[in-house]
Amino acid sequence: MEREILATNRKALRLNLNPAIYGSIAEIGGGQEVARNFFQAGGASGTVAKTISAYDMSFSDTIYGTNESGRYVSKGRLQQMLDIEYDNVLDILENKRGEDSNFFAFADTVATLNYKKNNDSHGWVGIKFRLTPDSNPNYVLLHVKLLERENLQQQQTLGVLGVNLIFASYNFYDKPNTFLQSLLDNLSIDRLEINMIEMKGEDLNYVDNRLLSVQLVKNGMTHATMFDRNGNVQQPADMLYKKNVLVLRGSFRPITYVGFDMLKASYGLFKKDEDYEKDKTFTFCEITLNNLLEEGSFDERDFLNRVDILNGMGQNVMVTDFREFYKLAEHLSLYRFKNLRIIIGVLTFLNVLDERFYSELKGGILEALGKLFSKNMKLYLYPTIDKKTGKILTSKNINIKDNVKYLYKHLLENRRILDIPNVKKERLHINSADVREMIYNGTPGWEEMVPKYISKIIHSGNIFGKMNNKSY
Repeated sequence: MEREILATNRKALRLNLNPAIYGSIAEIGGGQEVARNFFQAGGASGTVAKTISAYDMSFSDTIYGTNESGRYVSKGRLQQMLDIEYDNVLDILENKRGEDSNFFAFADTVATLNYKKNNDSHGWVGIKFRLTPDSNPNYVLLHVKLLERENLQQQQTLGVLGVNLIFASYNFYDKPNTFLQSLLDNLSIDRLEINMIEMKGEDLNYVDNRLLSVQLVKNGMTHATMFDRNGNVQQPADMLYKKNVLVLRGSFRPITYVGFDMLKASYGLFKKDEDYEKDKTFTFCEITLNNLLEEGSFDERDFLNRVDILNGMGQNVMVTDFREFYKLAEHLSLYRFKNLRIIIGVLTFLNVLDERFYSELKGGILEALGKLFSKNMKLYLYPTIDKKTGKILTSKNINIKDNVKYLYKHLLENRRILDIPNVKKERLHINSADVREMIYNGTPGWEEMVPKYISKIIHSGNIFGKMNNKSY
């Protein structure tokens, strides 16, 4: 059955009329639009115990303390606000009405558009709440990018989002996909982007935040989501800002010795870069949603298998909805990296130089390559073996079409394309698709094509296909 989408004032009114839901609303940076929606709906005294907006940094620090990162618009600051506001509600009201109340604290810390309209409009929004009077609190934390070009519009968007979050926390906590979709009720994806969500608590332990974050991408609520090497959901900007970034795109189903060598050899090349700094270098594997939807539907178990394997190898993982490489590079530039290196195989690179893939761009392949090779970006080219001749193909001997050969020569001579040295040539024959087919059909021998750590995981979990006992 289709879900009824209530207007924002209807949602606020329903919450106001629920005598059990009661709490605090703290808003910094975007006005007091969330609280205003409750007051305008009527009956706000049934929901709102307190509203606060500590704009002055001295007031904010006095109330919430200083933040280790020094940033006021940050996850850490949001967490401080939620904890202090929630504890404040309990201290004052627990003895008075705690037996009948599902207390909450809502908070946001936001940088809306400034007067010159030249800042990055974004914010952290969250809620700490309990579902029964005798239960421990749960958390939902969001990071949002505000896309509108008027400050007043951004404030109104925050107001609607805040009401949606509070309403969803009490009505859709047991339906995570509905929870996600309801955050955009009475909004649209051209008004804001939600690029990180984290749900935690006793009532939310069933939620896998990795799957939830991929649903953000699948639902078109963001273009990219990221997990650190421990599998925790992270905000991409926090991970990539002013970093030297090395990224390998692939399906990783599974990652083979070749994929492992691409990472290792590329990092060796990156270390020779004059701008290399170990503490400021960040490596990750990127999976495009197109690879996750190879058979038309999203297989959650298959996706988690890939992430678990990559995390087990110490890799961070990003999931995006970008098919073209230039869109990936263009998006990563939003995070203000210091340098970007994208690892790419020779055969895949030849597709990048195929102008048929850029017919939707007014500037065609010229525009695409201009976006791909942005400032401080280079391609690291990994060789392959020509199956017909047995020759190893590199940037020096690949067959480039006449219509792009001068573009290619320009990129090559300006060192925007670099061959990866010191590769394991004896393993260049390994193909991920062949390995996957062998696993699926139970054909022996695939174990020699992947690291032992990965073959053990595949065997123990019986993943990536219908493996039969003959392959053991």
